[in-house]
Amino acid sequence: MNGAQWVVHALRAQGVNTVFGYPGGAIMPVYDALYDGGVEHLLCRHEQGAAMAAIGYARATGKTGVCIATSGPGATNLITGLADALLDSIPVVAITGQVSAPFIGTDAFQEVDVLGLSLACTKHSFLVQSLEELPRIMAEAFDVAS
Repeated sequence: MNGAQWVVHALRAQGVNTVFGYPGGAIMPVYDALYDGGVEHLLCRHEQGAAMAAIGYARATGKTGVCIATSGPGATNLITGLADALLDSIPVVAITGQVSAPFIGTDAFQEVDVLGLSLACTKHSFLVQSLEELPRIMAEAFDVAS
């Protein structure tokens, strides 16, 4: 199982049946896995809208809302929604793409310090650097969110 498939597997294990997002290059493998994975994706017109939709979903259902965006500008566009979720105590998990591990810190195309940016507006942020970490981090993310 590759990392994208693990993400979808973890979403299903958490009872997630709907995610909100806007696709882009670094997150496309997750979108491919979503297509075959039994989790509905609702396309939003903007990443900030995806975060806000995840908040609305969480408020309406009592479940953790999930939003997805690509690296760089896609991830930064989630920040306002994540701050809203934190301040209103709404459980939201945001999943973003990132450049490959060897390119982190090299100013690669669409590389942004998402971890650093999100620390002030989330309960916790994770930077997955290996496939082996993914199952634990996905479980922790949902535990922390709720």
